[in-house]
Amino acid sequence: MTDIPKALTHPLTHLVNLEQPLNIEQYQAQGGYQGASKALHDYSPKQVLDLISESNLKGRGGAGFPTGMKWSCVPMFSEDDENAPEFKYLVCNADEMEPGTFKDRMLLEGVPHQLIEAMIISAYTIGANRAYIFIRGEYHLAAERLQTAIDEAYKASWLGDKIQGTQFKLELYVHSSAGRYICGEETALINALEGKRATPRAKPPFPQVSGLFGKPTIVNNVETLSNIPHILKNGANWFKELSPNSDAGTKIYGASGRVKNAGLWELPMGATIREVLYQHAGGLQDGLALKGLLPGGASTDFLLPEHLDTPMDFDSIGKAGSRLGTGGLIILDDHNCPVAMVLNLLKFFAQESCGWCTPCRDGTPWVVEVLTRIEKGQGTLADLDTLNDLCDFMWLGKTHCALAPGAVEPLKSALRYFHDDFEQHIEKKCCPYAKGH
Repeated sequence: MTDIPKALTHPLTHLVNLEQPLNIEQYQAQGGYQGASKALHDYSPKQVLDLISESNLKGRGGAGFPTGMKWSCVPMFSEDDENAPEFKYLVCNADEMEPGTFKDRMLLEGVPHQLIEAMIISAYTIGANRAYIFIRGEYHLAAERLQTAIDEAYKASWLGDKIQGTQFKLELYVHSSAGRYICGEETALINALEGKRATPRAKPPFPQVSGLFGKPTIVNNVETLSNIPHILKNGANWFKELSPNSDAGTKIYGASGRVKNAGLWELPMGATIREVLYQHAGGLQDGLALKGLLPGGASTDFLLPEHLDTPMDFDSIGKAGSRLGTGGLIILDDHNCPVAMVLNLLKFFAQESCGWCTPCRDGTPWVVEVLTRIEKGQGTLADLDTLNDLCDFMWLGKTHCALAPGAVEPLKSALRYFHDDFEQHIEKKCCPYAKGH
């Protein structure tokens, strides 16, 4: 039996080269820009939109919203419509600051032309002539490689006016973020891109109608966009058949913590936690056992060893009581303290709160204060009630955005699954995982 080419089974990563990414000639020699050429010459924007909708591509940034549905909310007008907006914008969210997540960095550094090609197709589909890659400020190498690839694309007539002899034009810019985790929220990102304080906007209006500078704007994640050229080249059915379940395509999964082989792997959407952790990450380091894990970055609920056979897709992880998020496993072993781990995460979220709403601004530092007291052996049983109350105080529907609810997800689940550990801290008046106890 002939092996299936990696380009068809690992479309996102088969050209990744972290040492030296392909230049534009090398990328084109491997089939690069064929999807963009097909879109610009053979498809209308509506036909591309229909293809993406048919493929059932869902957002890979954490929310899992259908990409075609999101794009369809952008006002589409004919060229002679006097009410047509003068500008539309496409923004790539490359502000990857979720702890335990590093998949986008690999794509940005390892195959920058793939993202550029994806943005050409996406901008053509929604009628945008200006696009931005909003990148995490610390990603210096990624920004440098992206700019080099963009310069090559301009010289090769893949960016600028009359792209490849068509009437479509696109200006593409790299914008390095000034920082803050909240910039990953799309409306906070838009505010930051406008030079304003990075606070989330009230919705509606949604960015698809009124986004960057008040114009229709689509914001998509790096991994989400990177699928677009391959869907154009190979079709919607091919994309759906990559996965054994209803969540189509592949997913870049990661694992961090005390595992033997921390890293990233592109697998069919729905690979089980067990497969990612034991087959690809090599299991836990010698002498350690699995106590729990966060399945999709720091702002997801803990799952337990009993969940190892759960498929890592949006629905299955949701039914297990957590969220797929970014697909990056953060492993908690039996030699590490769950209270200390949650405290570490909450310190991050408290620091990164934009301070706009009271539950997040005051609630996250309060949680840190209580958890610190418990971790030091100075807590009381009443503190556990306080933590549960704070989780409710900061939950969905009670805050301006999803930062605080995401921050308390690991805390809520830790209080449920590792309640004995919290009580031992209080009863023994010390951390039972600390050396000497």
